Amino acid sequence: MTIELSPDARDQLIAQIRAYLNEHFDQELGELGARLFLDFLLPKIAPTIYNLAIRDAQAYLQERLEDMEAQLWEPEA
Repeated sequence: MTIELSPDARDQLIAQIRAYLNEHFDQELGELGARLFLDFLLPKIAPTIYNLAIRDAQAYLQERLEDMEAQLWEPEA
């Protein structure tokens, strides 16, 4: 699975990685290092996050369908 990020999203994530490492580990990481780290990490975590999102969407839709079924069902005389 390939996740394509927009240039703006990629730049924001790189900035966040750099800030996090600087704040929590006192490590200065250049833009290239952060970009390489993101490129390494993204394919490893993206499928898990994607699958969780799909499960959440399925559960949401299932709830809506059940609700719609209850709203539309007419008892027979």
